[in-house]
Amino acid sequence: MPWLILNHRKVSYPLSEEQVKGMLKKYDKNKDGKLSKHELILAFKEMGLHFCRWKAGKSLRLADNNCDGYINEDEMSEFVHYASRWGFKIS
Repeated sequence: MPWLILNHRKVSYPLSEEQVKGMLKKYDKNKDGKLSKHELILAFKEMGLHFCRWKAGKSLRLADNNCDGYINEDEMSEFVHYASRWGFKIS
């Protein structure tokens, strides 16, 4: 079963898409309503994922539909779907 590391503890349970979005929104450090590559790297690193820089760049290329270099609210569902391949089990 996919897992997620929170506070250095392995957790194995399904997360809803809204839960994952909520987790990611806390990394919007400048509160502009979108996630930059730097913010994604920090989020992935704190969630215990490996190859954070590569995954952040890849996710931006795949989910950033308007090609502005950020994941905004409209693109978040596509991003969560993509990120679920790395350990989030979306229910």
